[in-house]
Amino acid sequence: MLTSPEVGKVSQKDPVAAIADQRIDLGGAEFPLYASAPLFEPGPDIDHAVVVIHGTLRNADIYFPGMMEARRKAGARGLVIAPQFLAKVDLEKHGLAGSRLAFWSLDGWKEGALSESDPPMSSFAALDHLADRKRYPKLRSVVVAGHSAGGQIGHRYAVLGGADERLAEKGIALTHVVANPSAYLYLTPERTAGGGFAIPDASACPDYDDYKYGLGKLPVHFGVDRARLGARYAKRRVAFLLGEVDNDPQHPQLDRTCCAAAQGPNRFDRGKAFHAYERWLFGECVAARHTLATVPGIGHDNAAMFQSEQGLALLFP
Repeated sequence: MLTSPEVGKVSQKDPVAAIADQRIDLGGAEFPLYASAPLFEPGPDIDHAVVVIHGTLRNADIYFPGMMEARRKAGARGLVIAPQFLAKVDLEKHGLAGSRLAFWSLDGWKEGALSESDPPMSSFAALDHLADRKRYPKLRSVVVAGHSAGGQIGHRYAVLGGADERLAEKGIALTHVVANPSAYLYLTPERTAGGGFAIPDASACPDYDDYKYGLGKLPVHFGVDRARLGARYAKRRVAFLLGEVDNDPQHPQLDRTCCAAAQGPNRFDRGKAFHAYERWLFGECVAARHTLATVPGIGHDNAAMFQSEQGLALLFP
């Protein structure tokens, strides 16, 4: 089993070890990715695709083979794509400063922020492009799966992205698999409290409900209708995948800001709380579309999560 627990001395400030070998055009900028087949060639027999989003280390070179191993374990043939959201330090390290490669700030890509390269493009728009594959006439299902920081952008994209309904019109079902993120995007000011949900005393953390944790101060470039956002999100297919021992409140890559702490003490508790929040907000009927699966004995390890029995069932149904 290929594993990548994403702990140790490496930080997101360090440059990546490798830059993905394929490129797609984002309207003037190039976006690097790994893929199990050349994306510029037709794929007439492909009916399922998995887009796997790396964590805070931007290590798509680790996530891609881990997902390929998951595909092998599942006995599946679907297309696997691993995009890479680069930072300026990555381009400088690999002698690519001044190239057409898109890059974001160290944290901006996780939030759907505009790239720092020219032309500027939201990381959500980059995912929209990946989810809409015109070369695959038999494509019927797409999974966008993210772990850790990839789970953060994955959940924000599930709420704010624009691909779900567009793909549905073509008969393609999109499922968002959100695995072990540090924090979630809440749709109202309530947070978990005393076994229920209530608006917390924000005196010690006045920004707790601002974006990226809530919908306050939502960036204009998302262009979403906030009045319809909740109803649209509730209809989307979202699967939360949590490692039962990803419960370290001092994990080196856990978001420990007061905004994140308002969602719970650790990743596992925050995930369970958010899933309960959705049922409180939308009613129990949402559970048919927004599911929760937990993986016994697994902590903050993307490959172990995706290669688990629970992960395989979601990624390669």
